[in-house]
Amino acid sequence: MSHNLFELFAERMAARGDADFIVTGDGRRYSYAQALQASARLAGALASLGVEPGDRIAVQVDKSPEAILLYLACLRMGGAYLPLNTGYTSAEIAYFLGDAEPALFVCRPAAADEAQRVATETGCPRVMTLGTDGDGSLMEVAEQAEPRQTIEPRAETDLAAILYTSGTTGRSKGAMLTHANLASNARALVEAWRFDANDRLIHALPIFHTHGLFVACNTVLMAGAAMLFLPKFDIDAILEEIARGTALMGVPTYYTRLLDDERLTPELAKNMRLFTSGSAPLTADTHTEFERRTGHAILERYGMTETGMNTSNPYDGDRIAGTVGLPLPGVEVQVIDRETGAPLPTGETGMLKVRGPNVFIGYWRMPEKTAEELGEDGFFITGDLAKIDDSGYVQIVGRDKDLVISGGFNVYPKEVEQEIDAMDAVVESAVIGVPHPDLGECVTAVVVLRSGATLDEKQVIAALTGRLARYKQPKRVFFVDELPRNTMGKVQKNQLREQFHAIYRPN
Repeated sequence: MSHNLFELFAERMAARGDADFIVTGDGRRYSYAQALQASARLAGALASLGVEPGDRIAVQVDKSPEAILLYLACLRMGGAYLPLNTGYTSAEIAYFLGDAEPALFVCRPAAADEAQRVATETGCPRVMTLGTDGDGSLMEVAEQAEPRQTIEPRAETDLAAILYTSGTTGRSKGAMLTHANLASNARALVEAWRFDANDRLIHALPIFHTHGLFVACNTVLMAGAAMLFLPKFDIDAILEEIARGTALMGVPTYYTRLLDDERLTPELAKNMRLFTSGSAPLTADTHTEFERRTGHAILERYGMTETGMNTSNPYDGDRIAGTVGLPLPGVEVQVIDRETGAPLPTGETGMLKVRGPNVFIGYWRMPEKTAEELGEDGFFITGDLAKIDDSGYVQIVGRDKDLVISGGFNVYPKEVEQEIDAMDAVVESAVIGVPHPDLGECVTAVVVLRSGATLDEKQVIAALTGRLARYKQPKRVFFVDELPRNTMGKVQKNQLREQFHAIYRPN
């Protein structure tokens, strides 16, 4: 018996036929039947390009319906899909291609020459392009290729995707997600959030990470629903789509920006049944104000690259501000003492562990890191500090590591610090997150200069352009004589966060 996730999707796609699957803001449309056939043509194109089952397909393209069809084609032919943030620089892409050794790298048409250079340097055998209007060399190959109508048999533990997530050491880790991982999470979310074929999801998220690709698209595919597909978050487009959509998946930034617009009213949102939020903490103030303005309580949930979604506030029942709800069906959560690993009583704060069919099988080619974070008992140590109340609701208290979540994107300070510390005028730096009214947290650098050296904020930020994706670059840079340290010499970032936490507070 095959466990290819595409088997489940194809069954629903065939049943939905001419019903809408993807509708774009400029009027482009793919029915389910059209998407099914397009995935077959793209799977045929991948085969003609020498991609075989089990191969990785790295993809750094702008958001488009065809990018989703490429993901489906990868599943169909048994490849492992490797989406890459569109903000990554060539230097960052070189690491991923060298580490994952994909059989194919698909890039934007405008980036073809640079992508070929990086591919040649890293040994990636082939580069193809994919544009936002169904253009690019990959689509040209697909038009000529023999469609692959069959679905490659896959075991539950075969890879469906690899998603890279940075580590505090600065080296990114490839989380290996199986067909069973993704299928179990999609089933759980359809059940938990009551998705069905009548839903029209407003999709404004990027599609290179778990939230926009697996949470949104896989849930829609599993339910046979439709997506109103927007290239990015645009307040005017969102407000227009709310009038005809039924659900919106977003990050806290979406909701703070919606609340800033007087057009957001209960009348506008009368057809909507669900607003979800994730990827960063949602403030209680935002939760309360949004319900007051629209009559809808935002449903906050909690997930990770390595696990997909783990918990969710209930569809029916109390959606409690400041919590991420209850474990999803089949998922177990446990709070343990950070030092001893012993389970903690209800209400006490400790390290959160999760176990379930959604939990990944390990990090690509990093067995030691896998063993460190994924126990033999199947529990994954999330790195998040949490507590569980008497009703079973989980509250995330913070990161054990110094992760900064800015606008829904994870920024690991060590990676930024390494780039700043490499500057000739710099002795050392510390990167922290400080509260920001729009982004949730703002990447902020605190820098110590060499004696007699001169460097200003604009120069630091300019030097990072081309070295780091824009969302990783500090928005503010401060200079100090020395960084605070404890007796063991460790930089006390908590003191820096306290010192600079109010820099974006309104006067």
